Amino acid sequence: MSGFVMLGKRLFFALAIIVVLTGLVAAVVRADDREPVGHWKLAGDAKDSSANRLDTFNHCVLFAAKGPDGKIPAARFEVGSSLKVKTSPALRLGTGDFSIALWAHTSEKLDDDLGDLVTLYDAKKRVGFNLSLRNNTGVTTSQANTRQLQFGIDAGSEPKWTDEGRPGNTVLAFALAVHDGNLFAGTASNGKNEVGRIYRYDGLANWVDCGAPDKCNAISSLAVFEGKLYAASSKYRFAGSALPESDNPNLGGGIYRFEGEKLWTEVGRLPNTEAVGGMVVFKGRLYASSLFKPAGFFRYEADGKWTALAVPDGKRVESLGLFNGYLWATSYDGGRVYRYDGTAWKDFGQLGDNTQTYSFAIHRGRLCVGTWPSGKVFRLNEDKWEDLGRLGNELEVMGMLVHNGQLYAGTLPLAEVYRYDGGQTWTKTAQLDKTPDVKYRRAWTMAQYKGKLFCSTLPSGHVHSLEAGPCITHDRELASGWHHITAVKQGGTLRLHVDGKVVAESTRFDPAKFDLTTDEPMFIGAGAGNFFNGAMSDVRLYRRALNTEEIGQLQAAFKGKRDER
Repeated sequence: MSGFVMLGKRLFFALAIIVVLTGLVAAVVRADDREPVGHWKLAGDAKDSSANRLDTFNHCVLFAAKGPDGKIPAARFEVGSSLKVKTSPALRLGTGDFSIALWAHTSEKLDDDLGDLVTLYDAKKRVGFNLSLRNNTGVTTSQANTRQLQFGIDAGSEPKWTDEGRPGNTVLAFALAVHDGNLFAGTASNGKNEVGRIYRYDGLANWVDCGAPDKCNAISSLAVFEGKLYAASSKYRFAGSALPESDNPNLGGGIYRFEGEKLWTEVGRLPNTEAVGGMVVFKGRLYASSLFKPAGFFRYEADGKWTALAVPDGKRVESLGLFNGYLWATSYDGGRVYRYDGTAWKDFGQLGDNTQTYSFAIHRGRLCVGTWPSGKVFRLNEDKWEDLGRLGNELEVMGMLVHNGQLYAGTLPLAEVYRYDGGQTWTKTAQLDKTPDVKYRRAWTMAQYKGKLFCSTLPSGHVHSLEAGPCITHDRELASGWHHITAVKQGGTLRLHVDGKVVAESTRFDPAKFDLTTDEPMFIGAGAGNFFNGAMSDVRLYRRALNTEEIGQLQAAFKGKRDER
């Protein structure tokens, strides 16, 4: 009898412990809690001021910036700095609603990607969320995205590719870029009397002709500068893609500004340049390079005036990207990468035994480069190049871009797109171009638009889009200065708010398929792309969906103080 009594007491105490623990967890993660489960004011320190007091570790974040009210200090994030929030029951989001609200400040003149704002993501399992600001430069020859806000979730979903049609009679969309709510494609054609044109994407398989600025056969680069879209022209040598040459004899080298509809204004021609290699905006100035010999590198001064600048050791610089305060360039001469500080070049050496370097991407705060003929991606580790492995049996890595937490890269000769899964592992997502009886097929360049990854191909000329988990993008350039940003997951919908207004909303998805539970830590100012380049204040995480009125109140709280000055 005493044994039964003892067993009963043990069961009683066990049940009591379970009840207490359950109560503690419930206190931490109550789904109907009106208060944030994490609140980082960033007004002088990195502490979480919510009731949960989440452990937060500061890695080189400074508290020297002025906040949105001009008085309360804010956190300044620079190269390599971030806040790491230790895993907690409060961060296990499951399939429920949640919201992230914060103030973010970016500078007008950029010399780096803008980076990740808040991320809670397991890259191996592809589970969690990413809230980021993208400034995708060096995506082959274009500045594909400028000041683009992105919010996405995933739970190991299967990638889905969609054929988005062919812009005109193109063999290749040489350049892709997003501007003012639209995706633009600069094309190259080798048909008789064909010229390079620019098209605007207008929905599935529909491309609107925006005109032909020049008389040559290709528009090879696109970039946004001072709120306007710029395009560069080229006479592309199709023999380099093992295709018949164009009968169009006109040389390129022209730079044009888009004035709307089909109107383009020439802002100069680059001397001794038959084809423009790349364009990028670095520290508030527009730069361009020559694709073919002779090597050339130029800076825009005013309409009709371009300054010819030095090139490194007489070598060509093609793809131009920004990273950690410098302008970086790939080269078809010797498979090298060069860094420019605004005055002089530094040679960062040859990547393996490659003879050409093609494109840039920034992944987890490190610069990545695509190569020929090894078909590998290399990552910069301080001053040395780290081999990240070969993409299948491919020979060349072209466009690369970080999308919704993962790095993707396109290839030659099969026009395949791979996802980087860590170490030296690359997973093929699809072969996008299956044109028969050709030597080379290329997955050429990429851009992020309407929450999807877009990729162009040669020789079919088709553009394809990838969906890899629900994702939305604000496809207008986020102006410099302070902005209030809120990302909301409510049921089967994602929303982005900027300064209290809805700027993007997803199509509906099944929330039961996206369990975001992970034991990974949450990061503020770091993630799958780059470290955040700017300032932040008043970061909040809610385990519920904030409504428009509440978001307006959060914004007005600081705005009111600012107006009182």
